[in-house]
Amino acid sequence: MATIRQALDDLLTVDGAMCAAVVDSSSGMMLGSAGSGVDMEVAAAGNTEVVRSKMKTMRQLGLNDVIDDMLITLGKQYHIIRPVSRKEGVFVYFVLDKAKSNLALARRKAQDVERELTI
Repeated sequence: MATIRQALDDLLTVDGAMCAAVVDSSSGMMLGSAGSGVDMEVAAAGNTEVVRSKMKTMRQLGLNDVIDDMLITLGKQYHIIRPVSRKEGVFVYFVLDKAKSNLALARRKAQDVERELTI
């Protein structure tokens, strides 16, 4: 099991990693963050809205399912949002430089970190 700090430090070992955070989607507040390149306060609040919107849409559609992860692909960056399965309302937010990273490996690392995270 890993603490929030250990989990964030582990994510930042991935090639192309820029920054990462653990966010409480009920408040939009960060529980921890590491790295640089993105205003993490703004990103945490904004991505909280993304997660809430997707959950609302899933309920409206009657989907009895869970989000594994969400990927936002920008021109120069990947943004991975991965809900923490053992802690409802908390998600891992991970930003990578698109030119320097391997998306499949980054998603796998986010999955591994989320699985080991203790809050």
